[in-house]
Amino acid sequence: MRFDPVEIHRFGLAGREPLLLLLAASFVTLAATRAWTRIARVRGWRSGRLGDVHVHHLVVGIVLVLVTGMLDISLRPGEFGRELLAVVFGAGAALVLDEFALSLHLHDVYWSAAGRRSLEVSLMWMMLGFLLLVGISPFGIHDHSEIPRAVGFAIVAVNIVLSVVTCLKGRLVLGLLTIFLPPVGLVGALRLARPASVWAAIFYRADSTKLERARQRFDPEHSRAERLRHALADLVGGRHDADVPATGRTREARR
Repeated sequence: MRFDPVEIHRFGLAGREPLLLLLAASFVTLAATRAWTRIARVRGWRSGRLGDVHVHHLVVGIVLVLVTGMLDISLRPGEFGRELLAVVFGAGAALVLDEFALSLHLHDVYWSAAGRRSLEVSLMWMMLGFLLLVGISPFGIHDHSEIPRAVGFAIVAVNIVLSVVTCLKGRLVLGLLTIFLPPVGLVGALRLARPASVWAAIFYRADSTKLERARQRFDPEHSRAERLRHALADLVGGRHDADVPATGRTREARR
């Protein structure tokens, strides 16, 4: 039995091999980084330092991402070179996203409850890459669609609104999924917003009843779904403490 070499070339990824390598590098780096930080926390190992400066792996990730981006733009390497840059870029992106909460809060919250945001953003990064890898079209509109242009524009406009509303309600993962799977947006757009979200700050300010409902809905003490979400995050990334900002000194002591 003979196979068409065109069909089996590079596993049928249709030129998306760099993206596959990028995702693989990101996944391995995220897993290795979380494993290292958890072991260091238990063993009490000191964090990486350069003189008296605590060097976060976020810094290493930024350097890798900037260098690979500049090399790709300036050199425009061939197939092998681009795949190599994709691996390094994926590793650097994983290091940046693993400390995303630090850049968001401008202080070290790695092991605090706020640090779970880094895991959520890392999940979104992997999910976005996977959806692009399997070729799911944004907003469900494909190039070969035969629907009228006006109808297609209306569908995309509605999906964009649903995605934006879902993100404003603090449901970032669902907002990302809405771009590729539009029906998901209906769930996020119709459900209650998270109490700390932009939507709640704008629309729940004058409605204390709805704000209180949102607080109870997303309070781990009252919501089994939130407890499960926190438990899964702690299982993947390590136990996160209560919502108390962690300083570099307390984190280093824990690690």
